[in-house]
Amino acid sequence: MIKIELVINIHELLIEKFGGVHGIRDLKSLESAISRPFMTFEKEDLFPTPIQQATALIESLIRNHPFIDGNKRIGYVMMRFLLMQNKIDLKANQSEKYDFVMKIANGQFTFAQIKDWITEKAVQI
Repeated sequence: MIKIELVINIHELLIEKFGGVHGIRDLKSLESAISRPFMTFEKEDLFPTPIQQATALIESLIRNHPFIDGNKRIGYVMMRFLLMQNKIDLKANQSEKYDFVMKIANGQFTFAQIKDWITEKAVQI
C-alpha cells in the first residue's frame, strides 16, 4: 500500500522543482488511484505482480487526473517508486519515457500496452 501523504509530498516536491500549480483537484480520485494496484477480489490480488501493480498505478494517476497539475509527472514517479521498492528499474531514454507517458495520457495505450512497455524496459536492480 502507498500512503496518500507520501504521494502528496512527492507531488509538492515535483511542482516545486519543475513548476506548475499546487493542489489536489479530486481527493477521492487520488485515493482510488493509489488503492487500485492493491485491490483484491475474493482474497486474490487483482494485480499480483509488481509490474501489474505499477501499470495500474501509473494508468490511474494519469487518467484519474487527481491533481490540478503534474499528474503525468506524479504518475511516472510513483510507478518508478513502486517498481524500485521491488528491486526493478526501467532502462529507457528520455524520449522513450516521454512518449510512454504521453500515450497513456492521450488514451493511446491500453492497460496491456502499458504493462508490455514496462516489462520490456524492466531491469533487476
